[in-house]
Amino acid sequence: MLSRQYLREHTDEVRQALVDRGADDVDLDRVLEIDTEWRDHKNRGDELRHERNQISDRIGDLKAAGEDEEAEGAIERSQELKDEIQQIEKRADELETELDTALLEIPNVPHESVPVGADESDNVEVRREGFDDLRELADPVVPHYDLGEELDILDFERGAKVTGGGFYFLKGDGARLEHALIQFMLDVHREQSYVDVFPPIPVNSASMTGTSQLPKFNEDAYRVGGDEHEGYDDDDLWLCPTAEVPVTNMYRDDILLDDDLPVKHQAYTPNFRREAGEHGTETRGIVRVHQFNKVELVNFVRPEESYDRHEELVEEAAEPLRRLGLPYRVLHMCTGDLGFAPAKKYDIEVWAPGDDMDDGPEEGGRWLEVSSASNFEDFQARRAGLRYRPERHESAEYLHTLNASGTAVGRVMVAILEYYQNSDGTVEVPEALRPYMGGQEVIEGHEPVGESAVGAGKKE
Repeated sequence: MLSRQYLREHTDEVRQALVDRGADDVDLDRVLEIDTEWRDHKNRGDELRHERNQISDRIGDLKAAGEDEEAEGAIERSQELKDEIQQIEKRADELETELDTALLEIPNVPHESVPVGADESDNVEVRREGFDDLRELADPVVPHYDLGEELDILDFERGAKVTGGGFYFLKGDGARLEHALIQFMLDVHREQSYVDVFPPIPVNSASMTGTSQLPKFNEDAYRVGGDEHEGYDDDDLWLCPTAEVPVTNMYRDDILLDDDLPVKHQAYTPNFRREAGEHGTETRGIVRVHQFNKVELVNFVRPEESYDRHEELVEEAAEPLRRLGLPYRVLHMCTGDLGFAPAKKYDIEVWAPGDDMDDGPEEGGRWLEVSSASNFEDFQARRAGLRYRPERHESAEYLHTLNASGTAVGRVMVAILEYYQNSDGTVEVPEALRPYMGGQEVIEGHEPVGESAVGAGKKE
C-alpha cells in the first residue's frame, strides 16, 4: 500500500496516477478527509493528555498546600479529561481502521517509465524473438484442444464430469509433458541461482492481503470453507492463486539483513482462480481454466537495485522459452493495463499458431501471456511488513519485491502442441525437453479408453 505520508506529500501525483490507471472507483478526496480527521483527533488527544498530566502534577501540590477545595476541582477536571480522551481515542481508532481499509483499495503509483495508455492496445512491444528461424508448420495447424482430444492426451469431458467446467484431465504423454515442463523450468531457474521452496497451497487472508489479492480480487479466488479446528480456522483459508502469495509472505513481519539480499526463490504450485473466460475460443482448451500449474520467481531486493533486477528478471523468466525454441514477445504494460499492485510490469507472451485470432502476428495465430514480470517497489512490503536492515545499527527499511512466472505451464504446453505439431497429427518434443521424457522425440497419442470412445476413433 501507499504510506499515509506519501499520500499527503504527493497528493497530485497519486491523483494523476489514478487518472492514468482509469481507477475511477477510488475516492481519493474521501481518503484524505479521513486522514485529516484522524490526525485532528490524534492531535486533540495529545493536547488533552498533556493538560491532564499537568493537572495531575498540580493535584499533589494543592493537597500539600492545604488547598483542598481547589484540589477537588482539579480532580473533577482530570476525570472529565479522562472521559473526553477515551471518546477521542475511540473515534481515532475507528478512523484509523477506516483509513487502513481505504488505503488497501488505492493502487500503486506507476513508475515514470511506464507508458500512459487506456488499455492493452496501448501496451508497447519491446521486442520479439524466435521469428527469424521458424520451423515449418503443419498445414493446417490444429488447435490444441482438438489435437489434444485426437491424441487422447487431453480430456475435457471427464474433467467437467469429475469437477466442473474449467477443469480437465491430462493423460499419458500429456501428463508426462506437463511434468517434464515443470521440472525443466525449475532446473533452468536453479542455474540462475534461484532457491527452491515448496510452499503450503492454502493461504490465509493476511497473506492474500500482503500481496494485494485481497480485498481487490476476492471474487477471483477460491475460498476454503469449513469448521474451526484446533490450531487453525478453515474459514480463513484460500486456495493458492499464485505461488507469489505464500512465497512473498514467508518473510512477512520479518527483518532481513543486508547480507541476505537479494533473496531469489522459485516455487512450483498448482494454482486456482475463477477465470471467467471470454467469447469464442478462449472458453475452449486450457488457456483459461480454474486450475493450472506454474513456476513462480520471487525476488526480495534493496530498493536502489530493484529496477536493474527487474530487467534481469524478465530475461530469467524468458529463458525457458528460448531453450524450447518457442517464438515470443515482451510487452511493456501501459498504465491502463498495469494491474493493481505493480509500479512497472512486462508481459511475456508466447506465440501459439493454432487459432487465427486478431491479436496474432503476421504469421497468424495468437499471443498467450505466460509471464508477468512485475516490480512492486515497497507496495507489497508495506502491506506485509517486509523489511531489511541496511546496517546492524540502523533502522529497518522496507525492501522491494518483484516476481514473474517462470512460466505458466499450461499455456506453454498449448504453444508446444501447436508450434511443434507435425502434418501427420503428431507432435515433436522440443529437444530441451527430451531428457525429461526419457528421450522421447515424438508424441503420437494413445488409444481412447471405454465404450464411449467407440465410433470416435477407437477400434472395436
